[in-house]
Amino acid sequence: MDVMTDKQFDKIFQMFEMILDGCKDLDDAKRKVRELRDEKKDKEKEE
Repeated sequence: MDVMTDKQFDKIFQMFEMILDGCKDLDDAKRKVRELRDEKKDKEKEE
């Protein structure tokens, strides 16, 4: 089982905060998160 360190946990929430800062509403936030996840998946497929 992978264990997340406090530093990793903090980094994830910093990223969420940056995403949410530029959002108009919840749907906009969800869209941005989905786009980031899709970009990550695409990069993994390329490797």
